[in-house]
Amino acid sequence: MALSRFRVTMNDGNTIPALGLGTYAPKSVPKHEAEMAVKVAIDVGFRHIDGAFLYENEKEVGQGIRTKIADGTVTREEIFYTGKLWSTHHHPDLVRPALEETLKALQLDYIDLYIIHWPVSLKPGKTKIPQDENQKIIFEFVDLRDTWEAMEKCKDAGLVKSIGVSNFNRRQLEMILNKTGLKYKPVCNQVECHPYLNQSKLLEFCKSNDIILVAYSALGSNRESPWIDEKSPVLLDDPVLGTIAKKHNRSPAQVALRYQIQRGVVVLAKSFSEKRIKENFQVFDFQLTSEDMKVIDGLNRNLRYLTLDIFQDNINYPFNDDY
Repeated sequence: MALSRFRVTMNDGNTIPALGLGTYAPKSVPKHEAEMAVKVAIDVGFRHIDGAFLYENEKEVGQGIRTKIADGTVTREEIFYTGKLWSTHHHPDLVRPALEETLKALQLDYIDLYIIHWPVSLKPGKTKIPQDENQKIIFEFVDLRDTWEAMEKCKDAGLVKSIGVSNFNRRQLEMILNKTGLKYKPVCNQVECHPYLNQSKLLEFCKSNDIILVAYSALGSNRESPWIDEKSPVLLDDPVLGTIAKKHNRSPAQVALRYQIQRGVVVLAKSFSEKRIKENFQVFDFQLTSEDMKVIDGLNRNLRYLTLDIFQDNINYPFNDDY
């Protein structure tokens, strides 16, 4: 079954594949592994690749995409690439240069989706994000409505097909939606979402406004990330997921991904392992029952793996709100 059949239409008329490959990796992972993962994923059937300036591997990800285009596996039009505007580039005059930097790293003429990575604005500089407690964070106030206008101009210029946001709460989404002179609604809001944090309220709000919810950390946390509490529970070890997986002769990861797809959520699966990349793609040929879905809904405990507490004193820190 080709992934092209499993696409979701966004509010601007463009379509996004329901399943994507996440490309974040901790600094301990060699950059070239991102290129290999992208090539494996495309060979397996993935057509949606999710990247970011912050991940510092867009050059390698772009090389993987272009290699598979060059060998005839896919055309550029079949690939859906998501890039992200980092917090040091929220000033309107920095938005387009940031996107152009991403395009240069990828060596692509356009990207399919560009999203504001976080609503928190940081002072422009070389340090993207502090790696330890001794590095000081310098916040800046930038009106995100102005940032959004600059994003709209990038779409009009043909540098990106669709524009959206990430890690925005309801209030921040409403600020954009109610903006005077709004030209394009955000097509998506990419947020942490998994059975322990099912985001039901935010999902309902997004659906009511024709905004797609895109789930990251859909399989739980990456223990190697410096931002994740090592003591947090391992989602894929949950016995309830294990029981449902056994019933369908599937893995807990496949169940967690299928759960999102059946909720109408576009889901990202992050792995650099060839075996797991192949396994994660096998989610379109089985169906969870309504009872399965209800049981998985019941696992919600509002557990957020990625809190980025270093941002919590900022006025735009999104997780102080209920949703």
